[in-house]
Amino acid sequence: MIIDSLQNTAKYYALHPNFKNAFDYVSQNDISKLEEGVFEITEGLKIIVIAGEGTTREESIKGFECHDKNIDIQISIQGPETFAWKPREKCVSQNGDYNDERDVRFFYDAPDMFFQLQENQFAILFPDDVHAAMIGEGLLKKVVFKVKI
Repeated sequence: MIIDSLQNTAKYYALHPNFKNAFDYVSQNDISKLEEGVFEITEGLKIIVIAGEGTTREESIKGFECHDKNIDIQISIQGPETFAWKPREKCVSQNGDYNDERDVRFFYDAPDMFFQLQENQFAILFPDDVHAAMIGEGLLKKVVFKVKI
């Protein structure tokens, strides 16, 4: 997992070819004005715009998840937004089967920690990062880039 501010995105371009494409999209568009939905950016890169009321830690961790085929870049637009996190190797209690179509695997395990993203901060969540999001009060808005591995 990586947590940083949008001003430092260039540090991460070398990690995956589509990281630069994702962060270029952010710098070339007013992401705060994007409508909710899923949009294809380029081959292997899509963006999901999410807005909704924040939820409690207990409610959020019902969706404690990770992905096998994608890296998430989650950027807070309106927050702050709190996330739950635990490394996958420490998760032992799977919640259902892996959903290949949605590329999601859920766990019953309790998080090891919580962290918060302020507006214009991002988290890069790799397949080994089990996470739950949208924890907070009031309206939260974010973009999630799905970067195909």
